[in-house]
Amino acid sequence: MADKRKKLITLIIAAMIIALASVGGYYWYQNAYYVSTEDARVTGDLVSVSPQISGKLLELNVEEGDIVVKDQILGRQGLSSLQESNIDQSVFRAPIGGIVIKKQGTVGEYISTGQTVAIIVDPEKLYISANIDETKLIKIKEGQLVDITIDQYSDKSFTGKIKQVGKASNSTFALLPSSTSGTFTKVIQKIPVKIEFDKNDVTLLPGTNAIVKIHIK
Repeated sequence: MADKRKKLITLIIAAMIIALASVGGYYWYQNAYYVSTEDARVTGDLVSVSPQISGKLLELNVEEGDIVVKDQILGRQGLSSLQESNIDQSVFRAPIGGIVIKKQGTVGEYISTGQTVAIIVDPEKLYISANIDETKLIKIKEGQLVDITIDQYSDKSFTGKIKQVGKASNSTFALLPSSTSGTFTKVIQKIPVKIEFDKNDVTLLPGTNAIVKIHIK
């Protein structure tokens, strides 16, 4: 009876050692061959549509989700003074072709030069923006392969390559300055990394979450 108990205990200990070794080996392999992060999202270059002059918004002929082509007339303003005789300045056009993802202007309101009335993104040029810990940045290089999972399509796998590694941390562009008091707490900084898709055959939405696994070996 005692021998059976000893054998059982031995088997349990051996199983625990094997399990721990397997887990340790898995994490070693993942850290040695990949850099992963869930701090990533689908995005694109967002382009604002703005009027050339100030005046009352008379027409805005687009809605969110509309597809537009470059130089398409999207709206028209009333001229705010008699001196503004160039009618072409009273219309505003799409600076790029793409999809209207945000409409901010309302017919009847007064809008100023440079004010955003709509935002357009080119769906053919969406990419992944991933934030990588500064401590892992030495392992990251342009051209590395990337496995991508997008929450919007959790059952589909995507691949891509690193197109660009940021030249400054996200905190560099923060609106609020870093603390200069004696209560400073050091935190790991995040560096933005741009990842281009190898192929994209689905409709992606800017801002949706993604998980990336970068091949470093």
